[in-house]
Amino acid sequence: MSISTEPGAGGEPMPSMESATVSDAMHQGIIACDPDATRTEVAKLMAGHRVHCVVVLSPAHDKPQESLAWGIISDLDVLKAGTSDGRKQTARDLAAQPVITVKPPMPLHEAAELMVAYSVSHLVVVDPERQQPVGVLSTIDIVAAIARAKA
Repeated sequence: MSISTEPGAGGEPMPSMESATVSDAMHQGIIACDPDATRTEVAKLMAGHRVHCVVVLSPAHDKPQESLAWGIISDLDVLKAGTSDGRKQTARDLAAQPVITVKPPMPLHEAAELMVAYSVSHLVVVDPERQQPVGVLSTIDIVAAIARAKA
């Protein structure tokens, strides 16, 4: 499963880190799979979309037509699995990073602090009302925001 749009942030100047929000730096949309996707399917999603993570989605218990972020698989997780014992692994097995969610209006510096505190490189951005994933914020997105910040 793939849900994606182009990154929201281009080369235009951004607010300073003190006033920037998650929505200023995040990538709109997500690249996602279900928990039963194979390691090869996950790798093909990453390679095909040139991304460093895939969000594992699972149906919401109370609203089966909606999906919740259940896990995150990083490119490093796929590499580790690729050098393991060779057993068949699914996205459920590969999702090593905890899912940390943030909302678009959160200050960007707070999102960066969460990444450092939890030692994660990706945060799932969720719609504040529906709690549905709407994007991903990565460490490189924050680095790019720092580079583009107005002095």
